[in-house]
Amino acid sequence: MAFTSRCRLRGLRMETECGKIMSSRSDSGSGEDSLDRLLPPTGAPRRKSATSLSKTEPPLLRTGTRTIYTAGRPPWYDEHGAQSKEAFVIGLCGGSASGKTTVANKIIEALDVPWVVLLSMDSFYKVLSPEEQALAASNDYDFDHPAAFDFELLVATMRKLKQGRSVKIPVYDFTTHRRHKDWKNVYGASVIIFEGIMSFADKELLQLLDMKIFVDTDSDIRLVRRLRRDITERGRDIEGVIKQYNKFVKPAFEQYIEPTMRLADIVVPRGGGNMVAIDLIVQHVHSQLEERELSVRALLASAQQTQPLPQTLSVLESTPQVRGLHTIIRNKDTSRDEFIFYSKRLMRLLIEHALTFLPSQAYVVQTPQGPEYEGRSYNGKGITGVSVLRAGETMEPALRAVCKDVRIGKILIQTNLDSGEPELHYLRLPKDISEDHVILMDSTVSTGAAAMMAVRVLLDHEVQEDRIVLVSLLMAELGVHSVAYAFPKVKIITTAVDKNLDDSLHVIPGIGDFGDRYFGTDGTDSWSDEDREQPSH
Repeated sequence: MAFTSRCRLRGLRMETECGKIMSSRSDSGSGEDSLDRLLPPTGAPRRKSATSLSKTEPPLLRTGTRTIYTAGRPPWYDEHGAQSKEAFVIGLCGGSASGKTTVANKIIEALDVPWVVLLSMDSFYKVLSPEEQALAASNDYDFDHPAAFDFELLVATMRKLKQGRSVKIPVYDFTTHRRHKDWKNVYGASVIIFEGIMSFADKELLQLLDMKIFVDTDSDIRLVRRLRRDITERGRDIEGVIKQYNKFVKPAFEQYIEPTMRLADIVVPRGGGNMVAIDLIVQHVHSQLEERELSVRALLASAQQTQPLPQTLSVLESTPQVRGLHTIIRNKDTSRDEFIFYSKRLMRLLIEHALTFLPSQAYVVQTPQGPEYEGRSYNGKGITGVSVLRAGETMEPALRAVCKDVRIGKILIQTNLDSGEPELHYLRLPKDISEDHVILMDSTVSTGAAAMMAVRVLLDHEVQEDRIVLVSLLMAELGVHSVAYAFPKVKIITTAVDKNLDDSLHVIPGIGDFGDRYFGTDGTDSWSDEDREQPSH
C-alpha cells in the first residue's frame, strides 16, 4: 500500500526545509504572538482539500531512527521540467495587533492543504546602526515607518518563493536589533500567506500578491492587545509602550496603513472572529488551486518516444560480469540475501562508472621512486549524494565507499493513489549544495516523473543542471527520454535500459519491486517511490 496522506504536522518539528507551515515572525511592533507552526486544534473539523490527496492513514513515515509526519506537494512544473504554476500569495495587511496572525491561522486551518508558508514582514526590518539602536532602546526609533523595512530584500525573497525556489529568510532579533547569523531556509510553498503592517506599501510587492486582505480592527482593541503583549511578553513598561504608540504607531496607521485599505480585495472586520469572511477567502483559494493542478505523469506516459536514446545517457558496458549480476537480481527466485549481495556489487560498479563523468584536471605527483606521474584529480568544490527514499538510500554505501567525506541529502517522493501523480513529502539537503556536483540516486526509473521532480528540487536549490548526475540501476526508455527532454544537461547513468512498460507502468522485463525485495517487505508497508515502480516514475 503506497504511503499517501493528508497531515496536520501535529507535534513535530521536522528537520527539513520543506513541507513546513512556517512563521518567520520576530518581536516587533506589528502582529500577534510568534508561532513556529500554525496548527489546527486537535479534533477540529477538516475541510476537503482542493488538491487530490489520498485518505490513507496513518499520515506518517517511519525509519529506524525517526518518525516523520508529512503531506505531499504535487508537481509544480510541466512535462518539460519548467515551472508552470506559481505559489498563490495572500497578502494580509492591518494595523499593529489588528489580528493578522489570527486571521492567517484561521485561513490555514480552513484551507487544509499541505505546503503552506506563513511569512512575516517582521523578518525584514533593516539592521540598525549604533545611533538607531540607541534610539530603539529609548523607544524613540520608528519601527512603523516604511523606511524601517528592507523592501529590496523582501521583494527579491518573495519573488523567488513564489517561483517555487529555495529562499533564506532573515531572523531579526529585536533585543539586539540585528539579524541572526543563521537564516531560515524555506522551500516549496503551494500557498504563501504574507502578513505585515506595510504589506501594501510597495508597488513591486503588491504585484506579487494574488489576493489582498485588510484586517480592520477597532483602534481601542488594538491598543489593549499591544499593551498586553508588549508588557507581558516583551518585558516593556507601560509608559514606554504608550509613548511608542502615540509617537509612532498611531500616526503611522493613519498616514501609511489605513489608506491602503482601498487596495484590498477583501476587508475583514473584527479579525479572526469573522468566519464568514474567512470562508469566502478559503473558497476562492481552493478554486485557484484547482485551476493550477497539473497531470505530469499522464503527459509523460502518453508521450510517444520515437527518438534515439539521448547522448547524455551512459549505460554501463554489458560485460559477462554485469549480465551475470542482472541475471541474478532479475530472477524472481533469487533469495533476499543474494539479491542484496549482488545488487550491492552492481551498485558499486555503477557508482564507479558515474564518477568518471565528473570534471577532472591534470595533476602531477612524485612517486616514491622519484619520477613524476601525470594523473588526474577532481576539478570541483565538492560532491553531494542525494538519494530518493527509500530505494535510492540503498546506493549510499556504494557512494560513501568510493567518495571520501561525501555529503548526503535525501528526498522522499511518493505516488498519490488518487491522482496518480508524484508528490514531494520530505526534503533534507546539505547547506551550500548549489556549489557541488550532485549524484542523484534511485533504484529504478520507469516514466521518469519522480526523477524529474527530484531534479526540479535540485534546480530550485540553485544546483546547476550540468552538475547533476542521475544514477539508477535500471531505467525504462520512456523514463530516459522524459528526463533528457526536460533536462538536456543532466547526465543519466544506468546499468541497463529496458524498452517497455506494461499497462500499470511497470518496467518490462524489469527487476520487480526493488524496495520490497531489498528490504524484505511485502508491499503492504507505507512506502511508495521509484523503487515500487508506481505510476509516479
